[in-house]
Amino acid sequence: MRSPEEIMELYAMGHLDFGENYVQELVEKKVVLPEDIRWHFIGHLQSNKVKFIAPFVHLIHSVDSYKLLMEINKQGKKHDRVIDCLLQVHIARETTKHGLSEQELDEIVNIFSKCSHVNELANIRIKGLMGMATFTHDQEQVRKEFRFLKHLYDKYSSVEYPNFKFSILSMGMSDDYQIALEEGSNMLRVGSLIFGPRTKSD
Repeated sequence: MRSPEEIMELYAMGHLDFGENYVQELVEKKVVLPEDIRWHFIGHLQSNKVKFIAPFVHLIHSVDSYKLLMEINKQGKKHDRVIDCLLQVHIARETTKHGLSEQELDEIVNIFSKCSHVNELANIRIKGLMGMATFTHDQEQVRKEFRFLKHLYDKYSSVEYPNFKFSILSMGMSDDYQIALEEGSNMLRVGSLIFGPRTKSD
């Protein structure tokens, strides 16, 4: 966990976008930090926790199921907001990482393509894809996984439906951001690189 003081150091330099992995931490920081911060939720999100961040979250990176997407839409409607989301695709070898399969991604895209569903999905906006590569020293494996995600991003970038238009490809963290940039990422998650490694108490 990064302290509000650490975040304020970057905020004072003009940085407004900050990401959090845990709902409770995000809510706590929202209360004590400046109102104009754009909060990104980047961790695994449980459906029953969406209601806590729906009033203010700027972008949810980790939509990994249609069920979660519908809950975000439901909570967005309650707060009269359209909530921006990224669809998380499972590209890593690790089974512990979350994300949609290519088939599940196709199914969600097809739902947006059907006019009868447009009104039901009026409070979410799909902005692109997110993916996390395998944690490995094998850079070619990481590159292969990022390249596959870029392929999916390109596949759907020409598609535009109501509340569905790709502009964000979020891939690359502190250990692999250089490869991610080379493979087409336009949004990075590099907290450890900026703040330094987490201590055991974080």
